Amino acid sequence: MTADFTQRYGRWALIAGASEGVGASLADQLAERGLDLVLIARNGALLEEVAAGVRERHGAEVRPLALDLTVPDVSERVAEATDGLEVGLVIYNAGAANRTVEFLDDSFSDSLRQIKLACVGPVALARHFAPAMRERGRGGIVLVGSLACLSGASLLAVYSAVKAFNVNFAEGLWAELRPHGVDVCCTPLGQTYTEAFQRMGVPYDPDTVMLSQDVAREIIDNIGNGPTYPVGESNRTMASMVWTVDRRTLVELTSAASRDFAAKEGTAG
Repeated sequence: MTADFTQRYGRWALIAGASEGVGASLADQLAERGLDLVLIARNGALLEEVAAGVRERHGAEVRPLALDLTVPDVSERVAEATDGLEVGLVIYNAGAANRTVEFLDDSFSDSLRQIKLACVGPVALARHFAPAMRERGRGGIVLVGSLACLSGASLLAVYSAVKAFNVNFAEGLWAELRPHGVDVCCTPLGQTYTEAFQRMGVPYDPDTVMLSQDVAREIIDNIGNGPTYPVGESNRTMASMVWTVDRRTLVELTSAASRDFAAKEGTAG
């Protein structure tokens, strides 16, 4: 399995949002599968702890990059940090600047920060790394999303909107890159028990939340099952109540329609 995985995605994986929780678990499990890692997060101290632990447990080469993913030059900063590396797997796991707040009680700058983090960041990294993946004929891009994508809701106006963007963006990329051998998948999550829950003193309830390591394992096992794969059986059941048509079938149909329209538009022009 390890040999197959590294052959599919190459030596290097990049995880954006890797300082704790699902991101840290992804780092540990990808290193266990034989990949070296570039880890990105804003909290440099936590990131160094994750990197040190992964090195110690798996002997992987790990390059931490303390970076705020909302900065205007995020693409250039990541490009500089990965110069000379063949990054074949990109996992974007950062996406919650402000989650539950009334839209009019939040500042405009905070709303924009959420959009930069969850929308601009994934577009920037995909635009940088996807061309080489397409050229090599292999690779993977994962956008770790949220079931908040299923509908808008009070206190979640911006958060649910950017998570819907993640789904549609990943599905479009999947349709365009799949013929070139590149996997793309959006993995919406439900509630996940992370260090944040522990700091708040919230007890673990296996009936309502998943553990970070279980979420990470399911994400890694389903990179090739795009374009959208809700993580967790109960979460897939919930998503199926809203998405009554299989997402892959829907994306294939709408992609064919959009290409047909583009061809006709080109002919008319």
